[in-house]
Amino acid sequence: MKFKKVLLPFIAGALALSLAACGEEDKAATDKTPQGETKQEATKEQKASAKEMQTKLTEQQVDNNKVVAVVNDEELTGEAYNAALTSIQGQMQQIGQDPTSKESIEQVKAQALDTLVNQTLILQKAKEAEIKAATSEIDEEYSSIEKQFGGEKEMKKALEGQSMDMTTAKEQIAKSILSKKYQDKVAPAGKVTDKEIKEYYDQAASKSKEAGQELPPLEEVSKEIEGIIKEEQQQKRLATHVEELKAAAKIELKI
Repeated sequence: MKFKKVLLPFIAGALALSLAACGEEDKAATDKTPQGETKQEATKEQKASAKEMQTKLTEQQVDNNKVVAVVNDEELTGEAYNAALTSIQGQMQQIGQDPTSKESIEQVKAQALDTLVNQTLILQKAKEAEIKAATSEIDEEYSSIEKQFGGEKEMKKALEGQSMDMTTAKEQIAKSILSKKYQDKVAPAGKVTDKEIKEYYDQAASKSKEAGQELPPLEEVSKEIEGIIKEEQQQKRLATHVEELKAAAKIELKI
């Protein structure tokens, strides 16, 4: 049982949304029995609702060529902003929140801009440090994500649903690898104690029990928990580092 499933930034939300839509279409296509007529009607309503939601989500995007921010003289375009926006929209939907609600629109916009600025600062510093992403690393990560989405056909379908292709996806993967390498350089993970792992496990087990689920024994998931704790530690350290970068940077928001 996985405690946490991590997909790459930028493309994760977009692919998740697209894949979910594809899944609904496939389900509707295969459910042709008389007993499935009611389900088909419900599915039609769901598809109509999903289409309406997708329209609202798209309305939050900006022109791909529009300059949305300038970070240390580097112009950030609407294309990059829309990718960050889509990812955040997807994350919100996965936890049951509506990114198109009146209360959320400005929050989503601010978060997308902040995410884009932070990522840009990290990539700029990674470039200064001459950190590289090897082709083999990019290909391996792409293949891993492709497997998560059920193979080449489903991956291509998901990418096309977001006006992306293999090339643009790999470009985003390369950026993600650079970000991770820079993170490991400036915010290395510390040692995780057995006590921390046990406390994390007990909290997760308690929540799972409330939901009527049972976790595997601690010894089966201790390594995974250790990885999660290390990542959380790194994220906190990286957040502090990024705030320092922002304080020293020249940042101009255009939207």
